[in-house]
Amino acid sequence: MKFTLFKNAKIAYTDTGKGTALVFLHGFLENAGMWDFYTAEFSKKYRVITIDLLGHGQSESIGYIHSMEDMADAVQTVLSELRIRKAVFIGHSMGGYVALAFAELYPDHVKGMVLLNSTSRADSDERKRNRDRAIVAVKQSYTNFIKMSIANLFSEDNRDRLADAIETAKTEALKTPLQGIIAALEGMKTRNDREVILHFAPYPIVLILGKKDPVLNYQDSLEQIENTDVKLITFNDGHMSHLENRDELVSVLRDFFKTV
Repeated sequence: MKFTLFKNAKIAYTDTGKGTALVFLHGFLENAGMWDFYTAEFSKKYRVITIDLLGHGQSESIGYIHSMEDMADAVQTVLSELRIRKAVFIGHSMGGYVALAFAELYPDHVKGMVLLNSTSRADSDERKRNRDRAIVAVKQSYTNFIKMSIANLFSEDNRDRLADAIETAKTEALKTPLQGIIAALEGMKTRNDREVILHFAPYPIVLILGKKDPVLNYQDSLEQIENTDVKLITFNDGHMSHLENRDELVSVLRDFFKTV
């Protein structure tokens, strides 16, 4: 990992390969390491940047709330350090929220976007209440909260098949400090609705959804791309498409990167 500073906090990132810049942004309770397989795959032809978002992995926290705008500004700090002006963004779940916030703040720096198991919509009132419950739960029992949270992201059909991957994901998630978890939950809870970007972005966008995603309702997710040019890709599994549908995802990403 390399490091830079954002608001006096250390931000960790990797920079591999040459060519068009691809910026991979991980989800909640994940870190840049979740992209290792994809970095190895795509750095042969592209410049791949992975970033530990605020309060995750080896990146430090800057406060009690990490807004999606804070995280996007930290991403821009890394890109500025690397002198990258335009990039394709691939965001998983929370990473998708950050990619959308980045697109709102720095529209001229986006060449294309992949929203992986993510949504442009703000949290519903019910989701906000669930975030508050999650904050209480993680304060009460950090380890149990993380282990349950990770297991619940996979479709039930895959929990036996991917038992080892799930254990690895839990181990990585347990590296996330309590402050980072709470700050991300607060930031996701208060994030803005950015559906307008899907309607008016001048660059190509792909939305990748899991039909059995236990986190994002599939039918609700389809509504946001009605009357847009967003390309929809559907997998038949859960919220962790990068693990549950790895080969198919590589193929989808490879095709998309060729077009941008």
